[in-house]
Amino acid sequence: MTEDDSATSGSATETPEPTAKAVRRRRASRAAGPAAGAVDETSAAVRAEAPAAVRVTVARPAVAPPRRQPHRVLVAAVGLGVCTLLVIVMGVLTAVLAAGQTSRDAVVERDQRFVDTASQTVINMFSYDQNTIDESVNRFVNNTSGPLRDMLSQGENVENLKALFRDTNASSEAVINGAALERVDEVARNGYVLVSVRVTVTDIDGVNKPSQPYRMRVIVHEDDNGHMTGYDLKYPEGGN
Repeated sequence: MTEDDSATSGSATETPEPTAKAVRRRRASRAAGPAAGAVDETSAAVRAEAPAAVRVTVARPAVAPPRRQPHRVLVAAVGLGVCTLLVIVMGVLTAVLAAGQTSRDAVVERDQRFVDTASQTVINMFSYDQNTIDESVNRFVNNTSGPLRDMLSQGENVENLKALFRDTNASSEAVINGAALERVDEVARNGYVLVSVRVTVTDIDGVNKPSQPYRMRVIVHEDDNGHMTGYDLKYPEGGN
C-alpha cells in the first residue's frame, strides 16, 4: 500500500468522526420535548380524548291549547233575548209606577174636591147681598142633597130664609179660615170635612159689625156621576 493510498485511506477513515460529532451537536442543541412526530401524535391523542361538547336543550314554554271559538249565533240570540226581557220588565215597571201615580193623584184630587165642596157650601150659606138674596139662597139650596136638602125643602123654609136675610137690611160675607178632610166613608161615598169660617155682616150704612167665627162639620156626598153636594151640616159640639 502506498502512502497516497494510506493517506487516502486515513482520510476516509477519519471523515465520519466529525460527522458523528456534528450529529451529536444537533441532538444536544435540539429543544427539549418530544420530537415533531411525537408532538403530532400526542396532540392527536389529546384531541381524541377531549370530552364531547354537551348540548343543553332549553325546554320551550308550554303552549296553551287553542281557545274554543264561541258560538256567535247562540251568544247573539241569548243576548237579544235578555235585552228583550229587560225592555219588557222595564216597560211593565214603568206602567205599574205610572198607574200607581195616576191612582194616587186621583185620590188626592178627589179628597180636595170634598174639601172645596164643603167650603163652598158654607160660603153660600153665609154670604148674601140685599140686591141678590134670591140668587144667593137658590144657589145654596141647589147645591145641597140628603138631609140638608130635605130640611130646606120642608114647608116654606127657603122663602123664610130669604125673608130673614131681607129683614137684616144688611149684607154678609163669609171667609174660610181653614178646611180639612177628616175621613171618607167609601160605602156611603160621603166625605167629612171640618170647616172654620169667619162671617162679617155689613149694615145698610156700610158699617161692619164684629166678625163672628164658626166651626162646623160639613158632610159632602158624591153621587154616581162624581158630582158632589152638601149633604149635611153639623156643629162639632153636636146639633144641626
